[in-house]
Amino acid sequence: MCLAIPAKVMSVHGQSALVTIEDVEYQASLLLLDDVQPGDFIMLHAGFAIQKVDAGEAEETLRLLNEIANNSPR
Repeated sequence: MCLAIPAKVMSVHGQSALVTIEDVEYQASLLLLDDVQPGDFIMLHAGFAIQKVDAGEAEETLRLLNEIANNSPR
């Protein structure tokens, strides 16, 4: 199964961006998207930004992923 995670764009440097997911920083390739700006939210998959999403959708997705993680058997 493949999964994309919402991330907030902190800065853009050419075709890459510094993004955060729950205060953890990652580098993301922007080769697949146009016009990504700091403050935008993107879906991050395998190091690539694959889609822009609004802040509400990003927050709800992270909430649901955390809920699944906290309720799954270990």
